[in-house]
Amino acid sequence: MATISASRTILFSHSSKLFFLPFKPSPFSSSSHIPFSLSLRFTRPTCTLNLSPSPSDPQHQQQQQLHQNPRNVIQILEERGLLESITNDALRNISSNSIGATPPLKVYCGFDPTAESLHLGNLLGIIVLSWFRRCGHKPVALIGGATARVGDPSGKSLERPELDVDTLERNTAGISSTIIRILGGAQNQKLGDGYADDDNSVVVLNNYDWWKEFSLLDFLKNVGRYARVGTMMAKESVRKRLESEQGMSFTEFTYQLLQGYDFLYLFQNEGVHVQIGGSDQWGNITAGTDLIRKILQVDGAAYGLTFPLLLKSDGTKFGKSEDGAIWLSPNLLSPYKFYQYFFSVPDDDVIRFLKILTFLDIKEIAQLEGEMIKPGYVPNTAQRRLAEEVTRFVHGEDGLSEALRATEALRPGSETKLDWKTIEGIAEDVPSCSLAYGEVLNQSLVDLSVSSGLFDSKSAARRLLKQGGVYLNNCRVNSENKKIEVEDIVDGKVLLLSAGKKNKVLVRIA
Repeated sequence: MATISASRTILFSHSSKLFFLPFKPSPFSSSSHIPFSLSLRFTRPTCTLNLSPSPSDPQHQQQQQLHQNPRNVIQILEERGLLESITNDALRNISSNSIGATPPLKVYCGFDPTAESLHLGNLLGIIVLSWFRRCGHKPVALIGGATARVGDPSGKSLERPELDVDTLERNTAGISSTIIRILGGAQNQKLGDGYADDDNSVVVLNNYDWWKEFSLLDFLKNVGRYARVGTMMAKESVRKRLESEQGMSFTEFTYQLLQGYDFLYLFQNEGVHVQIGGSDQWGNITAGTDLIRKILQVDGAAYGLTFPLLLKSDGTKFGKSEDGAIWLSPNLLSPYKFYQYFFSVPDDDVIRFLKILTFLDIKEIAQLEGEMIKPGYVPNTAQRRLAEEVTRFVHGEDGLSEALRATEALRPGSETKLDWKTIEGIAEDVPSCSLAYGEVLNQSLVDLSVSSGLFDSKSAARRLLKQGGVYLNNCRVNSENKKIEVEDIVDGKVLLLSAGKKNKVLVRIA
């Protein structure tokens, strides 16, 4: 575990150390220095990125080729269904980062620490940041340590619950670690249609570090005087809440100004020119471009970009399971369950999700789409590719390997030899129970299936057993007279019972 105090956190590819650079002071603050404190708790003791490749490295040669023929990131996002709106079409031109012709853009996306981990809905922001980075631009992640104390009303029917300071700090640490892990790990993966940045850095800022020095009088004088109430009330996020029975508190009403000032601060002090967010953030983003134009008297230099919300083909939100949100942290959702969620995507959605959630070449995705309608297509081939690519991006190669091992171990009829370590690796993902050794040894499989909770009744167990759907340690059982023997207890510690492909119970020997 590490605790870091710095103005911002940057991880460089040529070093495993963290480098810290100071903020420029706010033009509205009376102090000449604004301290920054960001607590990060890493699950691993180090956070490193790949070393710069040698000129003979094939990946380096591919990068150099892409440098010579860069793609416009706005074109790429549009082609893949990741572009909803932009505030100014000029962004299309300035985002063409030809080497030596156009300077790279700094692009930021905000993440309020309302939970200990980001979830699948937040992944789109990270993916869009990664596309900007792959096209030579500079990504910045902003943690809303201050704005989370207020709560964004966008897309919400009720005011968010207030979080205490300890919870906010814990959430900030968890989210920061996740962003660094994913965006840092992305540098080790196959390049997309653009080219990667030579400066493989991950920049994470916390808006609490400039807001904590801001008094209410300063805010009203230096920000509030430039805001028009009529314009603020016309924002969709405000209008919908005002029309509801619950209404909207003054605290929530000011949220758009807080986020708007964040953009102004980053524009002036960090050289950030683009803010990205989901389509529900349009009002908050344009509040920022308006403040920059009015306060700094700068027109056409700050840009906003939104991407569509992640929805299924039926219009419902994608990213929820029966157990709740699809978290990006392996501490809250195992790589195996994450992988399985994408593996079970319907055929109607899989191609669109391959475009949105992966960095596969569009031609390769089109080829997969064509194969799906051909005779002899192996079901779930496209889903398997989707699950592999997204799991690799979020959890890295190690996480993908863990998910694939668990998938194979949990597949009934699998030839994988189960050992205690393999079974324990999937223990969090299947129901389990503990029974005494004497309650298991020489017990009939039918009785054990009921006492372990796999079946509600012996008749149900016998019925499925006759149909060939009952498995012991992934091996099909054909006789209802089967009794548990010593060799059936894996390493003398556990058994894995399965009813069909999905229903399983892990029996631990107490």
